[in-house]
Amino acid sequence: MLKKINFRYYNFILIFLVISLMLLGLYVINDVNNDYTVKQAVGIVLAIIIMIVLSLIDYHFIVKFYVPLYLSSVLLLVAVIIGGTSVNNAKRWFTIAGIRFQPSELTKVLMIIFMAVFLGNLMEDKRVNTFRGIVGFGIFYAIPAGLIFIEPDLSTLICLTMVLLTMLFLAGLSYKFIITVLLILIPVFSIFIWYIQQPDQKLLYEHQVTRIMSFIYPSEYDDETMQQDNSVMAIGSGQLMGKEFGESKKNSKTSDTNLISEQQTDFIFSAVGEKFGFFGSVIIIGIILLIVLQCIRAGRQARDNVGTLIGVGVGCLIGYQSFINIGVATKLLPNTGIPLPFISYGLTSLISTAIGIGIVLNICLQKRRY
Repeated sequence: MLKKINFRYYNFILIFLVISLMLLGLYVINDVNNDYTVKQAVGIVLAIIIMIVLSLIDYHFIVKFYVPLYLSSVLLLVAVIIGGTSVNNAKRWFTIAGIRFQPSELTKVLMIIFMAVFLGNLMEDKRVNTFRGIVGFGIFYAIPAGLIFIEPDLSTLICLTMVLLTMLFLAGLSYKFIITVLLILIPVFSIFIWYIQQPDQKLLYEHQVTRIMSFIYPSEYDDETMQQDNSVMAIGSGQLMGKEFGESKKNSKTSDTNLISEQQTDFIFSAVGEKFGFFGSVIIIGIILLIVLQCIRAGRQARDNVGTLIGVGVGCLIGYQSFINIGVATKLLPNTGIPLPFISYGLTSLISTAIGIGIVLNICLQKRRY
């Protein structure tokens, strides 16, 4: 615990923005499918308690356990692959008392903590750009990443990769190394796209290939793009002010979005767009952006490199995940499932993100004084 807490430095703005999004998400979930309302409400209460408790615990104490946290995330990923619940040919969840727990969601936050300490140590010794430093980063990343790929959970893997690479860049990765990697990855990506179209390819599952191909050649995959098409239609039906505040308020109960399966999770933004319209959607995106900026600001004002990397890492996690979710709902990205932070239904995602925010709040309490 902190020896002395000066609440003048407590980031009430950040916690207010986060709770606002949680309550807004609960409202939308109740409108979409009220079967999930009670569970989400319980999750919100737990998430708020976790945020407040962690905000009062010195993050230096938490990061001391970065190795056990890393090992715990790896063991959970192994366990879910072996004995997890299989849904649509994917083993991503444990089912406990009717509640699903998704280890890969928790892994994202635990990996941010682990890599913050690992990269922070490299920064102190100026070994970020050494062979040993880069290989070490690659090995520690590859183990959980490989397990997430096996589940499979490509959307989480992509998001986690983007976050950790951003942290590596901020730790001082050489521009020469970045350019070299990009020059290698561009042709490799082209070969990858060619390879997954081969009938005997072994890299991806058939439904994953279909989703990628449907994004590149949408006219040839009408059935696969139907979910996203319906999502775009639902968002468009909200028009400027949405069905909650527009002329059709009396029919504000979601209608167009009934065509979308699992709308309370991956396609929650389609309900947001339909209910609150363009203006409401922009405001919600603006709130997410403010949360991201608050996390980055906390990181920039942190007393040490570990605090900086955690703050920026949590901010990037929320930002990248929101971008992917909204990009899928608006058909800007290939169809892939990932929750919209604080808004989508999902207790693991909600609580995992709350853990990150709680640590960021503590970093704010210990920021440098100017």
